[in-house]
Amino acid sequence: MSQPEFDRYSGSYEELLKDPIRDRFTGSGSQFFHVRKRDLIREHFSSRGIDTRKLRYLDIGCGKGELLSLLRDDFREIAGCDPSPGMLSSSQGVETRVQENPGKIPFEDAAFDFVTAVCVYHHVPPSSRLALTREACRVLKPGGIFAIIEHNPYNPVTRLIVSRTPVDADAVLLRPSEAREWMREAGFTCGAPEYFLYLPEPIYRRTGDWLEHLLRRVPLGGQYVIFGTAHSPHP
Repeated sequence: MSQPEFDRYSGSYEELLKDPIRDRFTGSGSQFFHVRKRDLIREHFSSRGIDTRKLRYLDIGCGKGELLSLLRDDFREIAGCDPSPGMLSSSQGVETRVQENPGKIPFEDAAFDFVTAVCVYHHVPPSSRLALTREACRVLKPGGIFAIIEHNPYNPVTRLIVSRTPVDADAVLLRPSEAREWMREAGFTCGAPEYFLYLPEPIYRRTGDWLEHLLRRVPLGGQYVIFGTAHSPHP
């Protein structure tokens, strides 16, 4: 996740993500993937009766801020950070900070109620992943929620797409069990992984999310999410 690398990609990022299989999966480009993540986040908070309009939200590795834009009206405040100034230059109307040290989140202790890291960890060297998770816990208030969303290494189509995507040249996919282990060590109580992106967008739009919800514990979706609750800002 080096800064110079993603600065080089920032002007053509969407073009570099194109893949024949990926493009057939969705009818509206990458927006469908962002919308699915937004809906998973909304469902998580709604199922717990939490009003997100009172919360402050940070997206680590926010890139161009697509997910932040979709969730702008759901939270009291939103913010993002990313190692690449070039990627952040596309974010409009959002507080963003350059993550000059990949292992250090450039925000204060206990500053947020909710933090996400979306397809970030597979760019982070395995030896640095626990430190980043501890940083996520540090910037969360006690009781705050952290969500890791990642490519599913158990899905062979996902592995194929990642292997031939230029922006994922350095990717080392992580198993959900690894993500949960880091979260527990960093000071989180975490739930079971939830898998999603089983259905192509046209089918998903026709059937609704009931089928994907039914399959959420089957480890074959294109991606997965793990939600964790911070029990201390300083593990």
